[in-house]
Amino acid sequence: MANAPIRLLIAASGTGGHLFPAIALAQKLPDYQIEWLGVPNRLETQLVPKEYPLNTIAAEGFQQGFGFSSIRILSKLALSILEVRRILKQGNFQGLFTTGGYIAGPAVIAARSLGLPVVFHESNAIPGKVTRFFGPWCSAVALGFEVAAKYLPRAKNVCVGTPVRAQFLDGAIDAPLNLAIPDGVPLIVVFGGSQGAVAVNKLVRESAKVWFDAGVYVVHLTGDRDEEADSLKHPQYIALPFYNNMAALLQRATLAISRSGAGSLTELAVCGLPAILIPYPFAAEDHQSYNAEVFTSSGAALTLKQSELTTEALQSIVLNLLQSPQELANMGEKAKAIAVPDSAEKLAQLVREVIET
Repeated sequence: MANAPIRLLIAASGTGGHLFPAIALAQKLPDYQIEWLGVPNRLETQLVPKEYPLNTIAAEGFQQGFGFSSIRILSKLALSILEVRRILKQGNFQGLFTTGGYIAGPAVIAARSLGLPVVFHESNAIPGKVTRFFGPWCSAVALGFEVAAKYLPRAKNVCVGTPVRAQFLDGAIDAPLNLAIPDGVPLIVVFGGSQGAVAVNKLVRESAKVWFDAGVYVVHLTGDRDEEADSLKHPQYIALPFYNNMAALLQRATLAISRSGAGSLTELAVCGLPAILIPYPFAAEDHQSYNAEVFTSSGAALTLKQSELTTEALQSIVLNLLQSPQELANMGEKAKAIAVPDSAEKLAQLVREVIET
């Protein structure tokens, strides 16, 4: 069995920011036998089983101070570690890859307790608590942003960027949009990541009439949690919960209004799309603000604080940008300079080096 394929367990769960980079990595390891580790009732149950066997465990994170609920969570953690150990041993896996989140804790502990190598990918500019705690335990920590290394002084850090979905790289960018948008008109794309952004949605709907009067079209990806998603009707406005061909949509766009999750920023950078970023103010450790700062400091985007943003300010900032094509072009070029288009290949090479040596 000397030529048997290497078996890799990928622990990635919850949001597109955790899942899409892991899926992009898996696609670059076609000679590996890959299985997935996730949590019931999360996004992975929709995306993963079509391609890879999915194992699920009960796992949750600490959202508050220590108390009776924490004791329950610790008990669940212990059971989760034992369950992941069982999966790793029965499956004869030779390594673990994870993109963080609360599933990473039991996965990393279980893998290291069995002596298996672990590669951890951290996409954010400021690593989360899980990454900072478990990073030094791992064989390597792959970083989406170089600036994150200063928060992980004891880890073996390698900056590889954050992989994007294959549609952004395989020619789908040139695919036609099946949306009623005339050629040549300015197009704003609004999106809040895989979970949407209700507060941003409200601001955009309140601001949009001024943009329509200026001839602008808006494609608004509202997510599925906005009860007022259908409240605005206009021939220049298209509201959808999600849109599958994001690569083609972002390539067609003139400007994006977005949250600043690492996955969304990576896609904006690959497409060279200038953006107005409105970081989610309640993100863990305010990591979206740190992500946005990478783009703002390089001139690729403008960052606006949600707590300080008014309808009038958003209307004015957007119109000023749309009336400054050279500024938009410069921002797009600077966004493109941040992109690491071969990130998935670099990450796959790192995984091979760690697991096969």
